[in-house]
Amino acid sequence: MATIKRRTVLFADFRGSTALYEALGNAQASSVVSELMRPLVRCIPACGGQLVKTLGDGLMAVFPNSSDAVVAAVQMQEELERLPPRQLDEGRTGLPHLQVAITAGEVVEMGGDCFGDAVNVAARLLEHAGDGELLVSRDVHDELVWEVQSRFRRLDRVHLRGRNEPVEIFQFSRQTGPDTQVTQLEDASEPAEVQGLELVWAGGIHTYHRDELPLVLGRAAGANLIVDDARVSRSHARIELQGGALQLTDLSINGTFVRFAGEDEVISLRRGSCTLHGRGQIGLGGSPNDPSAPVVSFDLLSDPPERIETLPLFN
Repeated sequence: MATIKRRTVLFADFRGSTALYEALGNAQASSVVSELMRPLVRCIPACGGQLVKTLGDGLMAVFPNSSDAVVAAVQMQEELERLPPRQLDEGRTGLPHLQVAITAGEVVEMGGDCFGDAVNVAARLLEHAGDGELLVSRDVHDELVWEVQSRFRRLDRVHLRGRNEPVEIFQFSRQTGPDTQVTQLEDASEPAEVQGLELVWAGGIHTYHRDELPLVLGRAAGANLIVDDARVSRSHARIELQGGALQLTDLSINGTFVRFAGEDEVISLRRGSCTLHGRGQIGLGGSPNDPSAPVVSFDLLSDPPERIETLPLFN
């Protein structure tokens, strides 16, 4: 018999498991993924949740409240980080990242499975999560106590696949302190839709309207922003508009690294992606913390930018 209940829905998925399958083969990689999944699954009942099903490299769970779901998500990501890296091939080790999306609303429980709009939104929201990211919807965020809310930053509304109405999302930050708290105390009016972005490289400001996306950063002459450095691949990274949000995807050999303004944490993207917001720095082939690395600064624009190719920063 079907029952309708309000539940918090969590979807989690390994990002980067493709590298495991490529390096280890299907049988061994499947065994490794199952082994990695076990400690994560144990976090769900420990936090008061119920595992609904596993989905290949991911899982779906429901919780009676949003606080328990967020705690479970953070614990799962921490459990994965505590595991030793796996040997992929000679000289290369690694583990997949865990991306998580959480929404809340009425769900239909039937035959051990769950259905409904909250389930669909969580599944679609997961597509926008980058490596190691935890995204939650507005209804989840509003159910959290202020101390937990202060660990999230508000992103723009995004248009999810198959939905007409945009969804306001929040991204979990492991950084605490005044900068994070101020973000949560800002006016909660509807954020302006992203209209473009500004990239700063080699003494020049490059401004791109949303209609000019996607764009490629790289060493090749055909790249939209040419970064001439030996560590930069010909087509190193791509920035594109997905559902109203800007996604940065690494296409390179040496990796792409992101540091958002006001944070010390550097996000490492190796054939993965993350959602850009606010302003920050993109390291191509090296971390923004490395003074010798080619670093492009970015700033998302809410108002339509002027069509300017390049303006010198210095005369």
